[in-house]
Amino acid sequence: MFDSEIKILHIESTTVCNAHCPQCSREDSNLYNDATDRSELTVDKCRELFSDKFIKNLDKVFMCGIFGDPSANPNTIDIFKFFRSINPNIILGMNTNGSIQNTSWWKDLASVFDREKDYVVFSIDGLEDTNHIYRIGVNFNKAISNAKAFIGGGGTAHWDMLVFEHNEHQVERAEELSKQYGFERFVAKKTGRFYSTAQLTGKETHQAINRKGEETAELAKPKKQEYINLALLKEEEITKTYGSMEQYYNKCSIDCKVAKQGSIFITAEGLLMPCCWTAGRMYKWWHPDYRVEQIWDHIDNAGGKEGIDVINKDLETVMNGTLLKGIQDSWNIDGIKNGKLGVCAMKCGTEFDPYTEQFK
Repeated sequence: MFDSEIKILHIESTTVCNAHCPQCSREDSNLYNDATDRSELTVDKCRELFSDKFIKNLDKVFMCGIFGDPSANPNTIDIFKFFRSINPNIILGMNTNGSIQNTSWWKDLASVFDREKDYVVFSIDGLEDTNHIYRIGVNFNKAISNAKAFIGGGGTAHWDMLVFEHNEHQVERAEELSKQYGFERFVAKKTGRFYSTAQLTGKETHQAINRKGEETAELAKPKKQEYINLALLKEEEITKTYGSMEQYYNKCSIDCKVAKQGSIFITAEGLLMPCCWTAGRMYKWWHPDYRVEQIWDHIDNAGGKEGIDVINKDLETVMNGTLLKGIQDSWNIDGIKNGKLGVCAMKCGTEFDPYTEQFK
């Protein structure tokens, strides 16, 4: 799976976030659902985890992850400084909602980033009257103020906007503002999250429910065709070909995105996983016992969490263990119930790819 050298390192630097986005893994998790449940990487941990030789061989390190926002980790800037000190040519990247920390912090981050190659993606889903409908708990004005500070400090910023029915009328205005504020790129993302991986079917709406069981926002697919994720339109065709979406996942070929990139993922717990999608299946609240998720079969075969813990074991030992090879071998099994890893079929199946279609 990872026969070639690792070139991209994806880090989840923290599990902490100020937002409660309805379709985020954090809100689907029975761990890390408030600030008291916390895992976090520090510079000292990174120094233990990654050798100078490993870092010098990297093309890129970026922070995004599953549960947390990188700007919630007070060590984030120092971690980026650490990687840059070992490898001056490395590309640094980060995804954020933009509303954590103050403008001074964002100017400091810009001073570490190289304007020509480094970047921060600000996920801002609308304008002042709509951003908070999905980015629950995020202050739009603060996010814009922080983005301006980062840009003003010499940083390169991208604006990613998830498009829903409630904000599709604002896409053009948001793009105009992105240019006015100095963002280098604006992307209207055609969300693929109106496909239920639990029910294996598309849906028109999503009723968000908070941790208290209270209904919050009801999200709806955009009406305008140009903002519809084209993969979702293939469901009927695939069902005709395979008989059902379940059968498609059982039979589909898998073209692993991260293996092609030479990328690995390190969680804030310090666990090695191939990607954030496989790691994101570890803690799902809708299971009475989250360990019933299929990914735990591979984790247990690798010696449990201890077997993939790169803080207490060295990275090379974990990478050469059974986890990555076992996942790759599962792709050739006929049927998810027989052992083919379902999350890989859902995220990297060759005929149905809502993730990639978001950016087209």
